[in-house]
Amino acid sequence: MADIEIRWADAELKKFGDRLKRLETEFPKVLPRIVNQVGARAKTQVVRNLTAQTGLPRATIFKAVDVSLAGGKKLSYEMVTRGGNVRLKFLSPRETRAGVSAVPWGKRQVFGGTFMHGGKFPNRHGGNFGGHVMRRLNPSGTKLTQARSGMFIPQEMTTGRTVAAFEKVAAPLLKQRVEAALDKLIP
Repeated sequence: MADIEIRWADAELKKFGDRLKRLETEFPKVLPRIVNQVGARAKTQVVRNLTAQTGLPRATIFKAVDVSLAGGKKLSYEMVTRGGNVRLKFLSPRETRAGVSAVPWGKRQVFGGTFMHGGKFPNRHGGNFGGHVMRRLNPSGTKLTQARSGMFIPQEMTTGRTVAAFEKVAAPLLKQRVEAALDKLIP
């Protein structure tokens, strides 16, 4: 799975023209600071909505979203996430007779043929896999693999509630903050 990167630039910034150029030359730290403040607020919304959308713990999502701050001539705040097919270990797994149930996309479902321990149900023992959910690759059970959910964090970050929350917060707040700085510093 390839990395997905979203870059966002506000069309409202183009309206300010000369005043914006003056702000950059006379007060070079103001715009990067505004972009970083708005970006931090947008990241909060992205993490909050991505947590609800994926069913992953907030701490996991927070670690998965890397940030590149604005500074100097760079006036962009970038959120980048990487990650492949999320393992069931991270989705609150519980072992049942039919298989392991986990919570991808915030909905509990059973993954048949998966297990977390060895032996006959309900007296399970052994097979300590470090919390991972396993699946057999052959009938004899000698080859195992970690079970995965089919959910990719980069894909989830670019769809649904997460993108809507980002656009709802970032664009109007950036416009408001830049206008306020221009009105205050550049008459």
